[in-house]
Amino acid sequence: MSPLGKSGAATGNRYMEEKRAMYASPKSKRKVLLIAGAAATALLVIIIALGVYFGVVKKNQGSSTASNVASGDSSDSGSSSSSGNSGSTQTKLAVTGGDGSKVTLEDGTTFTYSNSFGGTWYWDINDPFNNGARAQSWSPALNETFNYGVDRIRGVNLGGWLTVEPVRPLSSAPALFEPYVNNSVPAVDEWTLSQNMAADTAKGGLSQLETHYQTFITEQDFAQIAGAGLNYVRIALPFWAIETRGSEPFLEGTAWKYFLKAIQWARKYGIRINLDYHALPGSQNGWNHSGKLGSINMLMGPMGLANAQRSLDHIRIIAEFISQPEYSSVVTMFGITNEPQASAIGNDQVEAFYLQAYEVVRKASGIGAGKGPIVSFHDAFRSRSAWAGFLPGADRISLDSHPYLCFSTQSSAPISSYATTPCTAWGADVNSSMSNFGLTQAGEFSNAVTDCGLWVNGVGQGIRYEGTYVADSSFKSVGSCDSWTDWQAYDQSTKDAIKQFALASMDALQNFFFWTWKIGNSSVTGKVESPAWSYQLGLEQGWMPTDPREADGTCGNSSPWTPPLADNQLGKDSSATIASSVSASYPWPPSTIIGGGVPSKLPSYTPTGAIPTLSAPTFTQSGDKATTTPTPGNGWENAQDTAGLMVNIASCSYLDPWIGTTVDPPSPLCSSSSRRREPALEYREPMVTAMPAL
Repeated sequence: MSPLGKSGAATGNRYMEEKRAMYASPKSKRKVLLIAGAAATALLVIIIALGVYFGVVKKNQGSSTASNVASGDSSDSGSSSSSGNSGSTQTKLAVTGGDGSKVTLEDGTTFTYSNSFGGTWYWDINDPFNNGARAQSWSPALNETFNYGVDRIRGVNLGGWLTVEPVRPLSSAPALFEPYVNNSVPAVDEWTLSQNMAADTAKGGLSQLETHYQTFITEQDFAQIAGAGLNYVRIALPFWAIETRGSEPFLEGTAWKYFLKAIQWARKYGIRINLDYHALPGSQNGWNHSGKLGSINMLMGPMGLANAQRSLDHIRIIAEFISQPEYSSVVTMFGITNEPQASAIGNDQVEAFYLQAYEVVRKASGIGAGKGPIVSFHDAFRSRSAWAGFLPGADRISLDSHPYLCFSTQSSAPISSYATTPCTAWGADVNSSMSNFGLTQAGEFSNAVTDCGLWVNGVGQGIRYEGTYVADSSFKSVGSCDSWTDWQAYDQSTKDAIKQFALASMDALQNFFFWTWKIGNSSVTGKVESPAWSYQLGLEQGWMPTDPREADGTCGNSSPWTPPLADNQLGKDSSATIASSVSASYPWPPSTIIGGGVPSKLPSYTPTGAIPTLSAPTFTQSGDKATTTPTPGNGWENAQDTAGLMVNIASCSYLDPWIGTTVDPPSPLCSSSSRRREPALEYREPMVTAMPAL
């Protein structure tokens, strides 16, 4: 297929030339009596001029128009026109380009695209679902097959953007939290940040979060990511991008609006998206980046089952949207739960939840290549080998691990001493997992070998390296963090050593997402305070590779894995099925909920609510070639998926969904007139939820 997405279109870098103004020659009075030679000369000039116009200029314009129609090209929304007595002119913006081309942003400003790797961007407001863009010459265009196991995922996280987090892996946007860290209820997570912001009406209340969404990550970040040789981004999305309930203080729905922008920008620059469901109702791990610091209430505790049911609804709603053909070539991976703590929730419980989530996604998408995203499972902090053989026969699943070296024993050894550590620690293990599980990737890793950096462990939690770590006093001081965080003082040998560590990490992990693309400046010091975690800063300062392919072969690969992946792992088996005997070993709900008890004795929801669907983007067409209206989908891929939303049973009692594990379930759970069994499903049509106003 053509890189521009339509058969027969020209290939390579194509630019729409700006429409040149055409001016007729000024009229002049001529004497009636002219000598024959002068008349012949004038006639010859006219003939030549007409020949040039129709033979060259008009031919080029016609050829360009024909090529554009064949490929689906048309003018961008930034076209402008002016009129006067002498006629009118219209400027048409380029819809595609490569290195050195001019890109026009939504606000009309421009920048020069820098991509020395043969990447091409494509955006046409009249053809907004064109998938012809390519991040680099070696990365398949969005309308081409990404051959997992052969084509490497080289990605970055957009951490701290749509899920704001002040804890491990650290605050990507510290300036949001700094004004509130000394309040009576300090901002230590997005829950308390939202409460503090809502009370701070002088600064705009919760609208401060939308300002952050608007400014922290922009279209130019996506352009820079492609220009850095990267072909994937991982975007953390919280449950409040869909809905909130009760006293949950989060900004509801607005993050989704900006995720839609992410899809548009990723499509424009040929980048694929790994959507990570990062924060689940009740919290899947009790950590700050799950929304609320404290207890685990998802699949654990008296409200664990109800929160799991609600989480599965959110997974379903997301899957229905991203499985639509308008989006499935861009959002190609779906991490269904970020970092659940299996050591607390239970291995059996996590595995049963994963199977339910997989089935929810595949009911929305269907089976086989092009049918929705790869389903990615975090390893739940178990070894990769523990997942060998999980869900055999499943269609397109992946194992996600987050290998870090900085959260255990601290050492004052220089970064140069870690040159081969990633190779020995991870290389053979990843190869083994590629053989015994299938597609294996690192959804997070960084250049950090110590926990030095602003709020790496959380607001007010101290630092292991300096012996101030609040959670565990056994960590004694190793030294000062200044030499690790003062990146402006790094000498060339330090930068070279960090780069070598990054190259070893990339090669050992093979398919990776660095955490994170950028770290915001501290509002106190005015600079990045956690340099080991910023890919962008590393590029600017010279300790990250300008071409990530430089990493290939760094580890030597002493325990190789040989492609390809199995057909079902690549979507080549349209009948891929998990055997019923396998499914039966993961009963749902689990036989027990740790910290809660037997599921039949716990609060649960019933699927009788109106199911919300996620809003689609809208496009305003432009120009004389706008003949059809783009169809953005209705937000719901599988029209046969009609079960309602999980909501309260009217005659039953419920606890606060964030109550913790030390409270007993309600007793009696339901009134005597209520049957404690799963009610019959009430089928309802999906209902579109309006997008927050722009």
